[in-house]
Amino acid sequence: MSEADADKWDRRYRETENVQPRPAFVLSEYAHLLPSRGDALELAAGLGGNALFLARLGFNVTAWDISAQAMQRLAGQAAAEGVALHCEVRDVVAEPPPAERFDVIVVSRFLERTLCPAIAAALRPGGLLFYQTFTREKVETGTGPSNPDFLLQRNELLHLFPELMVRLYREEGMLGDTAKGLRNEACLVAEKI
Repeated sequence: MSEADADKWDRRYRETENVQPRPAFVLSEYAHLLPSRGDALELAAGLGGNALFLARLGFNVTAWDISAQAMQRLAGQAAAEGVALHCEVRDVVAEPPPAERFDVIVVSRFLERTLCPAIAAALRPGGLLFYQTFTREKVETGTGPSNPDFLLQRNELLHLFPELMVRLYREEGMLGDTAKGLRNEACLVAEKI
């Protein structure tokens, strides 16, 4: 990542002032798998929909993103709601999370394959990873990045965290009625045993 990346994302978040952050499908739909409390990280948080969701549930939440604009907006939203979370401008590629620091890590709509070992190592034993991002196999064009380097190949997410136990995997691709279901993305919940 670079200063140019930070500037790009700052511009993007300034252009979306009226957008309200929402949690990723994988987190909201499978929240019943969460522990009752613990330390949580939203990595590459953007506007922090996942961080806010976890903070509302009582987790001790940290949110990292390269965009100062996004972290400022997230901190303001958390303060307005009266929930505590720690926002940090951080290049997660240059500074990955430390080992065995978090009980829950959420990554949504971000893919940096070189970070996967560090993400898995950052979970404490019993910790959960909630991961959702875009796939190359798309029902709709124009969703997610156009660069295939930032898109998952078929079933790739299943294999990016071999040291974790898969608890849930969802990737519907082009199967069946493509007007229904979760399309254009894959979801994973995995546990560090």
